[in-house]
Amino acid sequence: MLNRRTFSVAAALGAAAIGVPLVHGQPKLEKTKVSIAVGGKAAFYYLPLTISEQLGYFKAEGLDVEISDFAGGARALQAVVGGSADVCSGAFEHTINLQSKNQFFQAFVLQGRAPQIAIGVSTKNMPTYAGIADLKGKKIGVSAPGSSTNMVANLVLSRGGLKASDVSFIGVGVAAGALTALRSGQIDAISNTDPVMTMLEQKGDVKIISDTRTLKGTQEVFGGLMPAACLYASTEFIQKHPNTCQALANAIVHGLKWLQTAGPGDIIKTVPETYLLGDRALYLASFDKVREAIAIDGLVPADGPKTALNAIASFDPTVKADKIDLAKLYTNEFARRAKDRFKA
Repeated sequence: MLNRRTFSVAAALGAAAIGVPLVHGQPKLEKTKVSIAVGGKAAFYYLPLTISEQLGYFKAEGLDVEISDFAGGARALQAVVGGSADVCSGAFEHTINLQSKNQFFQAFVLQGRAPQIAIGVSTKNMPTYAGIADLKGKKIGVSAPGSSTNMVANLVLSRGGLKASDVSFIGVGVAAGALTALRSGQIDAISNTDPVMTMLEQKGDVKIISDTRTLKGTQEVFGGLMPAACLYASTEFIQKHPNTCQALANAIVHGLKWLQTAGPGDIIKTVPETYLLGDRALYLASFDKVREAIAIDGLVPADGPKTALNAIASFDPTVKADKIDLAKLYTNEFARRAKDRFKA
């Protein structure tokens, strides 16, 4: 029977044999200070990121993580592409859009297995709404133009016979600003995440016309599993910093495991007060609605990337499905090792 000391020595020798540098029995991180860009951190879409940060899981992996919050995923993406951030906590479909422009980025740990995005029309501005055609010429609020909320809206519009150019998209964020924009009549409809959408829905401010906050709703909209929030980075960054990416994946999967058994009180105590948007009860009602959409083990489902590609190619003519290499969009190696470690 191995004691702790002999086990550590054996682990060190095993790691040394495959060429992984070790420090105190752990693989040496190529980079300890990591910058992560995220678009709308207060949304449930990114709850695993917040949990891993708030509970110290990044620090436990030897990482000093700096998270920069942007108005939407498209802006967070720009920060990573521009080099001002190392990693993006964003929507999986951005890896597809980037590859279509010959820029190679990979998702390496999944946070969400459904987009958690709902579309609702204003009951005040559009009380007689009857179908998608009624949205022609209207203003639709999204977290930020080009973000996943915009993508889902484009998909729903296209299936209803409208083009993106038939409406006006307005960036409203994913917090109090989104609530204000809808309630004040600045926008006629909104495509957004929770807790915003549940708050608008329960107060009667919107009529929900499309919903991907549940696995069932996601199947109806996309026709299959749709990988959503993830950590992604350039293929070059991942190749140069494998131990750092492993540490990031470990922290996220640790957070996912915690979320599987966390109760409402645990969530309230862990997230920043500002995320509650002044209404704890509605925040928790939102959490109940999206809970099943949160990833379980950080792995991208095998058929998920194809579902995402089909969805984007159906309304974006610049994305040619036959030109996209699905295998280069993601890797499950880091999440698989993290899953084994935490038995997620």
